[in-house]
Amino acid sequence: MEVAARLDGIGEYWFSTKLAEIDRMRRDGREVIGLGVGSPDLPPHPSVVGELAQGAARPDTHAYQPYRGAKVLRDAFSRWYGERYGVRLDAESQVMPLIGSKEGLMHICMTYLNDGDEVLVPNPGYPTYRSAVKIAGGRLRDYELTEETGYAPDLEALGRQGLDRVKIMILNYPHMPTGAQAPEGLFEELVAFSRRNGILLVHDNPYSFIRNDRPRSLMEVDGAMEVAVELNSLSKSHNMAGWRVGVMVGASERISEVIRFKSNMDSGMFLPMQAAAARALALDDGWYRDLNALYRSRERLGLEIMDALGCRCREGQAGLFLWGRLPEGYDGDCYSFSDAVLYDKGVFITPGGIFGSGGTEYVRISLCADEDTLRRALAKIKG
Repeated sequence: MEVAARLDGIGEYWFSTKLAEIDRMRRDGREVIGLGVGSPDLPPHPSVVGELAQGAARPDTHAYQPYRGAKVLRDAFSRWYGERYGVRLDAESQVMPLIGSKEGLMHICMTYLNDGDEVLVPNPGYPTYRSAVKIAGGRLRDYELTEETGYAPDLEALGRQGLDRVKIMILNYPHMPTGAQAPEGLFEELVAFSRRNGILLVHDNPYSFIRNDRPRSLMEVDGAMEVAVELNSLSKSHNMAGWRVGVMVGASERISEVIRFKSNMDSGMFLPMQAAAARALALDDGWYRDLNALYRSRERLGLEIMDALGCRCREGQAGLFLWGRLPEGYDGDCYSFSDAVLYDKGVFITPGGIFGSGGTEYVRISLCADEDTLRRALAKIKG
C-alpha cells in the first residue's frame, strides 16, 4: 500500500528508532545508561495521583467530555496563568486543554496552513515543529539560532528576506535543546514584528519552571493576545509526561478556529484526569522550589559528565537538558560522537543534529535521571 504524499520526507521519529536499538543492546546483555530523553523520572505530587484514583472510582465520571475541556481544568489553567505569569485569561473563551502540547502544534498547523504557506521554524529546534508543518502542507523556512547571539532570532535580517508567504512563526523559550532563555525585550520585539508582518506567533512554553527562577509567558506582553497563541504543558513542570495534559491559550477567535479542527480529531480527556491536572496546577510554591532544587543538584553532575566528554556548556541554561559543544576534532560530526559514547562507554546521549543543521556541533544530555545514575554514567565515561 502506498502511503500518502503528505508523509514524503517524514520518517519515523529519531528517538523511536534509536531507543529500539538500545533495547536490543540491553536484551543482548549490554548495560546502557540512557541520558537522551527528557521524560521526568519522578511521579506527580501524591495529591494529584490521589485525585485521579478517587475520580476514576466514581461511577459518574466515565462519559465523553466537552471538546473545549472540562470547566474544572479550564478554570485551573486560567488561575495558574494569573498566579504564575500574571496573565489574565477568560476560562470560557481563551483556554483550551489539549492532549499534550504536541497535539496542539499539529492542530494549529492543520487549522491555518494551506499548501505553500511558509512557517518560520527555529534551527536548532524541536523536530516536531518541522514535521507538523510539512504534514499540514506548509513550507519550512528556518531561522538560525546561534550561541554567539544568545539563541535569539535576527528579526531585522528576517524582515529583509521578504515575508509575504509567511503565516506562522514558531517560538520556544526557554529554548529546547539549547536551554537559552529569551533575552530581555525579545518578547516585546516579537510581538511588534508579528503585528508589522501579519504573522501568527506560536509560542511553545513547556520548560519555563525548570532550572528557572522567573517563569515567563509571551502572553505577558501588551498586544500579544492579538497576534499570538501559547502552548503549555504539565509534562515537565509537574512530572506528568505520560498523562498527556497541555493547554493552548489565546484570543477567543483563535480558540474557536482551532476547535473546528480539534473537535473532529478527539473527544476530550478522561474527566478524572482533568480534575487531577487541576489539582496539580493548584500546588504551592514549595512544589516548584523542590523541583528546581532537584534539577540544580543534578545539573552539577551533568556538567561533570559534559566536562568528562570534553564538551563545553554555555552558562545560564534552563529546562531539563544540558547542551554542550563538541570537543575539537569532531568537525560537526555529532552522530559519530554520540555513537562512540554509546558503543564504547554504554551511555546514550543525543546528537544535536537531530534538532537541525544548527545543532551539528553539539550534543545534549538529559537531567531526567537520579544522581546515582548520573554518577554511574560519569564513572563509565571516565573509565
